[in-house]
Amino acid sequence: MGLLGIASKTAARARYAAEQGLRLAWYGAQMSAARRNVGGFNRAGEPKFEPTRGTPDMAALRKAYVDLFIQDRLNAEAGLYPAPHDVRVRDLPNALKSARAFRADVAEVDRRRQARDGTEIRETLPKGSNRYPDYYRQNFHYQSGGWFTDESAELYDTQVEALFTGTADAMRRAALAEISRELKGRDQRNVSLLDLACGNGRFLSRVMSVYPRLQASGLDLSPSYTDAARKRLARWPQVSVLHEAAEAMPIPDASLDMIVSVFLFHELPPEVREQVLAEVARVLKPGGLFILADSTQFGDYPEMDGLLEYFPHGFHEPYYETYLSWDLAASCGAAGLTAERETLAFLTKVTTWRKPA
Repeated sequence: MGLLGIASKTAARARYAAEQGLRLAWYGAQMSAARRNVGGFNRAGEPKFEPTRGTPDMAALRKAYVDLFIQDRLNAEAGLYPAPHDVRVRDLPNALKSARAFRADVAEVDRRRQARDGTEIRETLPKGSNRYPDYYRQNFHYQSGGWFTDESAELYDTQVEALFTGTADAMRRAALAEISRELKGRDQRNVSLLDLACGNGRFLSRVMSVYPRLQASGLDLSPSYTDAARKRLARWPQVSVLHEAAEAMPIPDASLDMIVSVFLFHELPPEVREQVLAEVARVLKPGGLFILADSTQFGDYPEMDGLLEYFPHGFHEPYYETYLSWDLAASCGAAGLTAERETLAFLTKVTTWRKPA
């Protein structure tokens, strides 16, 4: 590489660092403000929470944090996806609107947290909501509306980014990197992909911006989030969004080339995880790929195991504790899927699984 190429790469890295630094500061400030306005991590009248797996090593946490952005930039330089540009932060009016909505909701989230009320949504669901299983009819993370309101679907992106101090999109891009590896040398027009539990469509819209001719679809059980996803994905007419359950997909056998799941499995009861994996194996074509991106588990970063224990204690994550010790390899193997790659992206682990040809 000549001097001009070196200078260009250096400038691109500087732009990346500046943009990511801005978004980290933006979401970090929102989370700091939220913490100042809540009742503290420990609940009144309860003993102070002490993790059983040791005090988290903050040096290890900071290293994983930095490593995430180093790998993200290297993935962009390798051509796995374009360098990210955060329009949400650049669009100041909408960014301020989202920040105000997030701040206004913090008190309600903390009220539920202090009262350990994670099922408030059940009292407000309309008739006909019995199509939703009991495990789903909860205020996950103590968030207002659970998965059942338009306001929740609109606020979710800001909530997640603030919780993870601006790293959520970068962690998701580790899954996009696996999609790109699988598509290398293939005609995207002939490849079918499902975003399983697509939520409000944020991740799938990123995928489509890179691969606009991909034959993609999303599936989610939330009525509000699927509506939001359809609006977000409307610019790609070939993309469809299904309002259905992951454990009972209305999709033909052996019909999909790829399935990607981002942040779903830690929110499923153990028995439902197995059902979803069976469905994944059923609808994948022979030779198809399953990309699973979710929380890290015990043993991925032994120095931070104690940190993971805080999530089910401090947030309404009813199935997260069992997920932390879940034998992912055994369950995927039982479903007939074969392990290929594993990548740690800060607090997210991305694994890929192949259905034998």
